[in-house]
Amino acid sequence: MHEVYHQNFLKQKDAIKDCIANFEANGIEFVNGKRNKIKLFELDGITANIKSFKIPNIINKVAYTFFRHSKARRSYEFATLLIEKGIGTPQPIAYFENFKGVLYDSYYVSEQLNADLTFRELTTDLNYPDHNKILRQFIQFSYNLHENGIEFLDHTPGNTLIKKRADGEYDFFLVDLNRMQFHKSMTLEQRIKNLSKLTPNRDLVEVMSDEYAKLYGKSYEEVLKMMITETEAFRDRFYRKKRIKKQLKFWK
Repeated sequence: MHEVYHQNFLKQKDAIKDCIANFEANGIEFVNGKRNKIKLFELDGITANIKSFKIPNIINKVAYTFFRHSKARRSYEFATLLIEKGIGTPQPIAYFENFKGVLYDSYYVSEQLNADLTFRELTTDLNYPDHNKILRQFIQFSYNLHENGIEFLDHTPGNTLIKKRADGEYDFFLVDLNRMQFHKSMTLEQRIKNLSKLTPNRDLVEVMSDEYAKLYGKSYEEVLKMMITETEAFRDRFYRKKRIKKQLKFWK
């Protein structure tokens, strides 16, 4: 097993390692998805969020062993980098990789962050308290992300946790971090495309475009046009993929 711990959690090293060894038997189930599973474990006054990544197929086992870092390692390293840049994400604790000649499975450990909402609630409840204010602050957060050259490839509704800090002030935290690209600078096209997976709702898109235009120094009309084009293109790609998957299942 290959394991790396954040220096602030070295004292809990043995306890964390025990959680990994007994992941299936212990812990409180938090997420049980098709690809990954997340469990919560209590560790000396903190709650550890342990993500077990799906065992990769043989091609990816080889790829993660010799050509690219595992999802667990990328999650840990990207979280560390985000925190260094002052961008919100749950505190990284450790990552683990098990090898059987090639990578077998991997785990990412972070401190559990109990959010008040995710971006998804803003898309499903347009009457959520402070809705407009939260949405505009989220765009400010995303703009800062882009200014740092960070392209969060899974910038989707469920992957931003939101916590209320004070009246009218909110903090934002990214999760599901294993897919990111880093640039010296990002074009406006790259930035708008990065926001296109969040919502096709016209009312929200208009507010997001207005706030981003102010921050970037472009006209609202130009940014809105780009945002509509990109959100529609993403929606078309999404439904095309769904149709193809349905057809493949039918022919199996």
